[in-house]
Amino acid sequence: MKWLKKKNNNNQPSISLEQQRAEKLAEMGAQLWALRQEQGLSLEQMVALTRIPRRLLQAIEEGNLNDLPEPVYIQGLIRQFADALGLNGVEFSGTFPISSAQVNPQGMGNNSPFDQLRPIHLYFLYILLIVCSVNGLSQLLNNAVLQASTSNNQNQPSPKQKSIVKPEIAQVKESVEVQSVNDTLSAVQQGKAVQIGVTLKASSWIRVVADGKTEFEGTLPEGSHRIWKAQQQLTVKTDNAGGVLMSVNQEKAKEMGEPGKEEEVRIAAKPKF
Repeated sequence: MKWLKKKNNNNQPSISLEQQRAEKLAEMGAQLWALRQEQGLSLEQMVALTRIPRRLLQAIEEGNLNDLPEPVYIQGLIRQFADALGLNGVEFSGTFPISSAQVNPQGMGNNSPFDQLRPIHLYFLYILLIVCSVNGLSQLLNNAVLQASTSNNQNQPSPKQKSIVKPEIAQVKESVEVQSVNDTLSAVQQGKAVQIGVTLKASSWIRVVADGKTEFEGTLPEGSHRIWKAQQQLTVKTDNAGGVLMSVNQEKAKEMGEPGKEEEVRIAAKPKF
């Protein structure tokens, strides 16, 4: 039985591609965040430099894979972000995995026809799929236009009815646009929460309490970057204030205090009325 257990342990499942993307994005986002803080640039300034929406830049820095588009587009966003900060964007973004071939070289003995396809072949297949999709959509749209024109000719509303329908459509569009804008505002921007980001210049012990609950307590190594949020109050305590850079609500990061000294900072949310 012991022999069987040892044999099973040697066949542990490898990390999934999605997990590897999430871990790599968190690592790269922390590096980009730290470099932006060193250069004293805000997210709004990065939006002007990269022409990338603020919510996508923030998702990259926080390593939030769920708020980002497909992996191939994520790699392009990382490249633009890195270029704007003075890095080699192509080299930096090239380490982000966008396909299983980049991160799973195992199983080369079981080559399938798809494994033998080169990138140029994949591009041709991609273009072919796009052309077929466009043709299919154009046919559907043409059929929909013909059906709509036929139904409009049969059931044309009176001028009075048109005047009633148009304001209703305008109100629906306006409400949808307002809702989409409100959805993109984070709790921090609305003043209903507080967010703290820390970057370790040196290995330091840290304790973080969010709304009375201890979220983290331990020693973080040099170069670590973490972000915590709370609805009411965040408390950060460290034994090496000079080794911890802290930013509040995406503002410029500052040292918590002098090196080697204990420091505790409390930040409370300021709700808007």
